[in-house]
Amino acid sequence: MGAALALARRGLGCVWPNPAVGCVLVRPDLGDRVVGRGWTQPGGRPHAETEALGRAGDLARGATAYVTLEPCAHVGKTPPCADALIAAGIGRAVVAVEDPDPRVAGRGLVRLRDAGVAVEVGLGAAAARDINAGFFLRVTAGRPLVTVKVAATLDGRIATAAGESRWITGEVARAFGHGLRAHHDAIAIGVGTALADDPDLRCRLPGLDERSPVRVVFDSRLRLPPACRLAATARETATWILCCEKADPAARQALTEAGAVVIQVASGADGRPDLTAALAELAGRGITRVLVEGGGRLVASVLRAGLADRLAWFRAPRVLGGDAVPAVAELAVTGLAEAPAFERTGGFDLGPDVVELFRRKE
Repeated sequence: MGAALALARRGLGCVWPNPAVGCVLVRPDLGDRVVGRGWTQPGGRPHAETEALGRAGDLARGATAYVTLEPCAHVGKTPPCADALIAAGIGRAVVAVEDPDPRVAGRGLVRLRDAGVAVEVGLGAAAARDINAGFFLRVTAGRPLVTVKVAATLDGRIATAAGESRWITGEVARAFGHGLRAHHDAIAIGVGTALADDPDLRCRLPGLDERSPVRVVFDSRLRLPPACRLAATARETATWILCCEKADPAARQALTEAGAVVIQVASGADGRPDLTAALAELAGRGITRVLVEGGGRLVASVLRAGLADRLAWFRAPRVLGGDAVPAVAELAVTGLAEAPAFERTGGFDLGPDVVELFRRKE
């Protein structure tokens, strides 16, 4: 199951709207020989079980299938994986977690059992839920998993008072940040950051160019110029711009002609795109994992709304002072009990910098 979980992680960021699943086929009668491995392929298909069965061939008969998510039981763009496992003649299935998708929701397990396959559920469940937390949230709550990424100084600043921000962290930390991009379906920034930095937002790690996420800009009035890098490269890498109903129609047309997808969502009390509506729109388009990279206003909005599921907080060993730009804008917290709370799940050095990982405290 550990190997299956590792295989499943390969799909993060490139299999949406489907879950990232891993499957390992083992023949107990051949000394627990592994006869097939598979993981969800880019675009969400073929599925992990199909890949593993294809590699195993006739050796799949009598095998134990270790699968990180319940095999599907519905007919979509591919036949049900539960049927494929049954047809291949597996003798046992060890499944980490049930699939909450109402089209499956236990039906795959029932189908396997009805066919005489021995089924066990629960091995590696916590890790499997963690891998597909975004898919589960999309199915059960209608929104993607949100990870907030911040690269700040020791005193929580992301730019000097003059706006200089390149580079707060070093090369190793920036490479790790690009790895985070590769494992998310979408990356989101506010229009202020887009105007100030003219970022590219693609994954620039060698060999991972095709793992660049959908680039999302929160731009209520469509101030993003068509000549900026995000719009100019929109035909190469998907760029979605979330605006409100009062956005300039001429600006909408110019950005659309540049290749960007302009999406109108309801506005909140502040006149900016309502975060709940925006995330529901992204989920409706298949997004399961969003990496929010800033700036401070967008990060504050996500935290204030209680929508930050995870934090990746990078710290550089320098101090900029109170006149520099804060990583998080005003939260209007009047008491400690109101402050967004997180629990630390890990951390390590990245050259001279440090990254700490957190998840929201329930």
